[in-house]
Amino acid sequence: MAQQDDVLITGASGFVGSAVAGKLREAGFRVRALVRESSPRAHLKDLDLEYFVGDLRDAASVAKAVEGMRYVVHTAADYRLWARDRREIYASNVDGTRNLMQAALRAGVERVVYTSSVATLALGSDGSPSNETMPLAETQGIGTYKRSKIAAERLVETMVRERGLPAVIVNPSTPVGARDVKPTPTGRIIVETANGRMPAFIETGLNLVHVDDVAAGHLMALELGKVGERYILGGENVLFSKMLADIADLAGRRAPRLRLPWRALIPVALAAEAAARLTGREPFATLDGVRMAKYRMFFDSAKAAKELGFRGRPYREGLEAAVRWFRDAGYLRAK
Repeated sequence: MAQQDDVLITGASGFVGSAVAGKLREAGFRVRALVRESSPRAHLKDLDLEYFVGDLRDAASVAKAVEGMRYVVHTAADYRLWARDRREIYASNVDGTRNLMQAALRAGVERVVYTSSVATLALGSDGSPSNETMPLAETQGIGTYKRSKIAAERLVETMVRERGLPAVIVNPSTPVGARDVKPTPTGRIIVETANGRMPAFIETGLNLVHVDDVAAGHLMALELGKVGERYILGGENVLFSKMLADIADLAGRRAPRLRLPWRALIPVALAAEAAARLTGREPFATLDGVRMAKYRMFFDSAKAAKELGFRGRPYREGLEAAVRWFRDAGYLRAK
């Protein structure tokens, strides 16, 4: 692909989106970022992006944002495991995706990269790594976020099959690294552990990947991905206890040692969600998060490695980048 091609990116103010926007600019693309008026942009100031203010839920503004674009990269998502009104999550993740894909078709966009999630894939029953051949039905997803991502991915697949949408799907695992402004649920775990506020944990497993590798994988999908295919963009499979110990070590804290059965956190999550309904602030513990912790969420990126040339660096480098960024940005308190 030639330099100076025009790309529309959604979600550029978010964690993965900001990394993807940076990689696109490094590669020489002209990048238009569809952002809401309220979206934070301070961490994007050095990227030289063209901003287009709109909302994925507003089909008219989406259509205008897509005009003149050769490519679309759709990283935006409502990544919350809890919301007062769960319809908001579906509106952004499903309706917003539909609006964007329909606009891309009408505008004759040459290629779309849709950022899905490993949340759309079934887990190995014996804890073995899952792969792209194991899609979930929407009814099988745990919680609103997962179900919305499954519905959106199935929507994209249907439009590829029935309407010729030129979309490639990427499924990042659990990204870690710098610029997690909000932060994401995983980022919140890093912050709490690095601040010494993680007294206990449920043992589970995650696939951790450096966010910059996820961003590089998006460019590989744009250039080399096969339309209609999905590619897991993952790193290393890590036990949660090991992840917490590494974070604590990087932050100079004591690692949490009290391991609890997942059921023990159900009352905590119920209380946290009840408080959140009063305050409007997202709870640290959620029922959906506790239920997901029952399973080891391990994944295999062999397909992306073979077809795209994707490689993930050691996961600890992502944790180092995350802790360093959170410290520099003032999220971590002095010991």
